[in-house]
Amino acid sequence: MKLIFEKSVKGRGMQYLPKCDVEEVALPESLRRAEAPALPEISETDLSRHYTELVKRVHGVNSGFYPLGSCTMKYNPRIDEEMAALPGFTGVHPLAPLHATEGCTEVIETAKDLLTEITGMDDMTFQPAAGAHGEFTGVLLIKQYHDARGDKKRTKIIVPDSAHGTNPATAAMCGYTVVNIPSAPNGCVDLEALKAVLGDDTAGLMLTNPNTVGIFDENILEITRLVHEAGGLCYYDGANLNAVMGVVRPGDMGFDCIHLNLHKTFATPHGGGGPGSGAVGCKEHLSEFLPKSALMTGEEGIQVKSFAGNFLVVVKALTYILTLGKEGIPMAAKNAVLNANYLMRKIQGTFEPAFDRICMHEFVLDLSTFKKETGVSALDVAKTLIDNGMHPPTMYFPLIVHEALMLEPTETESRETLDWAAEVFRSLYELAHTDPDYMHASPHNAQIARPDEVKAARNPILKYQG
Repeated sequence: MKLIFEKSVKGRGMQYLPKCDVEEVALPESLRRAEAPALPEISETDLSRHYTELVKRVHGVNSGFYPLGSCTMKYNPRIDEEMAALPGFTGVHPLAPLHATEGCTEVIETAKDLLTEITGMDDMTFQPAAGAHGEFTGVLLIKQYHDARGDKKRTKIIVPDSAHGTNPATAAMCGYTVVNIPSAPNGCVDLEALKAVLGDDTAGLMLTNPNTVGIFDENILEITRLVHEAGGLCYYDGANLNAVMGVVRPGDMGFDCIHLNLHKTFATPHGGGGPGSGAVGCKEHLSEFLPKSALMTGEEGIQVKSFAGNFLVVVKALTYILTLGKEGIPMAAKNAVLNANYLMRKIQGTFEPAFDRICMHEFVLDLSTFKKETGVSALDVAKTLIDNGMHPPTMYFPLIVHEALMLEPTETESRETLDWAAEVFRSLYELAHTDPDYMHASPHNAQIARPDEVKAARNPILKYQG
């Protein structure tokens, strides 16, 4: 496929701008470009075909099954987009006076009330722009709490080895030493390993529950109790909240603060860099340290992003919550868990789960034995799934499972889709035993064959050279 710059023809274009109905004012010479920007010149017909061709090359939730584990790639209702497109929301200026933004303020306050109820928190900010940004903000709350008490000796954050990769990076960015603890054989936190590292230098623990292998830790109350007894605080990574929203609350598990991926759990399309929202909730003892929003309070305070963050994502999240209601939110979580367990059992007997027990919203397949038998890797399976019209699952994560494939079907997939997906997996299991070379060379029918990922990472081409 050619880039749009390669389709450009000098002098070609489309002129549909209406005649200017206000006085034209020229910029001062000092602010004007020395030469016109190098934009593509193309007809409307060719432009339309270009974007249609791009759409055909992209796999999205609206074009096929997308079981990307830990990412919650579920279908997002169109009504959320319609509400976020209302002129009263899209046209508001962030510096507008408070009396002109009462509707937006009500959206934020209503969303905060509902989300703090769902999570068991007391207060919330919507400033963080994404999950990792929310993590950073949440750990900063912990840091400010200890600093305000003059407790400077707390320099360590505990992170389990099954955590999201952003967790240790976040702790390090906040100036903490990361203490990694191993998982127990059941995939959950090893209590003895946790006890061994707790001390008066513990600032906190970063944890998600259910965890990265899709298991709800039955010792969660004991875990948070131990951390609190050591004087630390407990941070909840909300990446997996879709499994428990409306059923159990992180605040009731003993967590002091939490980030939410509104762009995952609460139905905003995500991927490709955004938009997102990593809303951060906290208990009352951390509330004073939250970033302040001039849009909500009229006051300036600690800022992690301008104004109220990605406001339209909050509009979509609120619409989603109000649409599902008090009964629908827990039903969505329960259906996510049901779908994951259904698909796991349908696949089992060929590819095997890393932990053969009831999972929550996602599960991890361990293909290490399968690879020894056939020579076919998790990567080979993932690439061959592309030829079968399915987006690959998350590969080689979490690191505690070798040759891992992590699947999260979400609650928005039908039983028929899951039956089809299971049949595809079973067919690839057979193919690996009969024609492994075919899978080594997959995908065969995709727009792009298997790329040299090392070369792409080390020598990326980031700019078109005409």
